[in-house]
Amino acid sequence: MHTKRLLVAIIAVVAALGLSRASMPVARGIPGASPDTEIRHVLESQQEAWNRADIPSFLEGYWNSPDLTFYSGGVVVSGWTPTLARYRNRYQSEGREMGTLDFADLRIEMLGPASAFVRGRFHLKMSSGEQGGLFTLTFRKLPEGWKIIHDHTSTP
Repeated sequence: MHTKRLLVAIIAVVAALGLSRASMPVARGIPGASPDTEIRHVLESQQEAWNRADIPSFLEGYWNSPDLTFYSGGVVVSGWTPTLARYRNRYQSEGREMGTLDFADLRIEMLGPASAFVRGRFHLKMSSGEQGGLFTLTFRKLPEGWKIIHDHTSTP
């Protein structure tokens, strides 16, 4: 009987560990992967979240800090919460749509073991047409994984 209880306890612990790992945010990265792979994973997760119209999950790739900076169209937004509000206003307010996002031409340059510079293109396909532009991101490896600490996005 004691062996049966021990077996049940072991199974419960293994199941709990598996569930807790499965529920970890995708932005934490892939254990043992290279920084390049982990950063690409953050961007892929953002693209998937965007294409589900899930802006909060898209923003998981950003540093949740008042020191986050976002530059676009001559406007500077400081902080995670104002950045979330900007995305919601621009893409989810009345008469707006998010479209389908695709990233291309990614170039990841490591600046050190815990920081990276990422350049690329984004493309949005919407019912009203297409939009795209260039972006430059600064990533930092934080305890919660690789996060965007600065985003400079430009559109023609």
